[in-house]
Amino acid sequence: MNTATLFARIRSFFTNRDFIFHDGRDLRRFSIAARTQVVAACAGALMILFSGYGVVQAAFGAIVASGVAGKDTSPEGQMAEMRRQVMRMQADVAAAKEAARAHAARVEKNQALIAAMMTPGSADRAKINQPVPEVSAATSSVAEEVLAPLRRLEERQREAAGRALAMGQARYAATAAEIRRLGLSPERYALVEGGMGGPYEAADAASSGGEATAADLEADSQFRALFLTWKKLDQLEHTVISIPSMLPVDDVKFTSTYGVRSDPFRGSAAMHAGVDIPGPIGTPIYATADGVVSRAGRAGGYGNLVELNHGKGIQTRYGHLSKILVAENTRVKRGQLIGLMGSTGRSTGSHLHYEVRVDGRAVNPIPFLQSGEYLARIQDRAQGGVGGPK
Repeated sequence: MNTATLFARIRSFFTNRDFIFHDGRDLRRFSIAARTQVVAACAGALMILFSGYGVVQAAFGAIVASGVAGKDTSPEGQMAEMRRQVMRMQADVAAAKEAARAHAARVEKNQALIAAMMTPGSADRAKINQPVPEVSAATSSVAEEVLAPLRRLEERQREAAGRALAMGQARYAATAAEIRRLGLSPERYALVEGGMGGPYEAADAASSGGEATAADLEADSQFRALFLTWKKLDQLEHTVISIPSMLPVDDVKFTSTYGVRSDPFRGSAAMHAGVDIPGPIGTPIYATADGVVSRAGRAGGYGNLVELNHGKGIQTRYGHLSKILVAENTRVKRGQLIGLMGSTGRSTGSHLHYEVRVDGRAVNPIPFLQSGEYLARIQDRAQGGVGGPK
């Protein structure tokens, strides 16, 4: 059909039309021209087109929102989508398990550290020194639900950490004061660590894993301070074992003390480098601290001598023994029997000549003999307790 024929048919449809309207009283006649009919028809068609377009747009939006658009709705496509969802769920569960494992390890380590500070002698060094996996900020709902109890426990641990730190610092101060009272420097037993440094650069949430990182960084800093304090205290208390702090015999009394005295053989003033403790021949003599036997045998005026090296520059000497019960280069424990009292060497009668030396120089042994129970308790904790005189 050609264009001319099409327009001819359209014109034949839109012809002048007459209408008669009766309102109950009068009879009226109306006439609608062909042009007016064409305009009205075009307007109606446009309204129908716009309405249809709106309906189509609304339907498309609903499809997109429901996620149906662009998806393969075949059975194979649906199965593939289900597999993808299962894989995503499995990944979320695996990430949650890993995060829970890391948080649990951190909780366990921090709890061991708090217990070590609050309860002397309870340190579990294996747990305290165990490496902890890096804890990343969890984002999935599965991880957040799993980690919620652990986060609450970590919050309580942060509160306890402050109290533990104060207790640890008090213990360190008391131990350091006791060591100074003996004329020693606590720095002799101080923890020596490898150096660290570098310019300060704050870690922001964006580069460190999210909003929760700020709290984690604060907690890490708090427990880092607690760990360093415990490490310093543990080093101090553990090496106190090298300080002579117990009695070398059961019953201690002195026939001669440390310092200048009248020499028993010449009667002139002479320096006495130790103390003389009398007793019957054969009286047991005990090591006053852990150490290694550096000498065991005859040594001039000392007679039969046992010399122990306790480390940190500290030595003890036990002279005039009737019998030596240890060999050189062997390790002895605090309270271990090392010899029997006698009167060998330059001696007027049965007694023990006892010396304490620091860096090769003789010091007054009496403060060490009177160190009391504080150092003894620390030493018992350090080595699990030993026998020997009170």
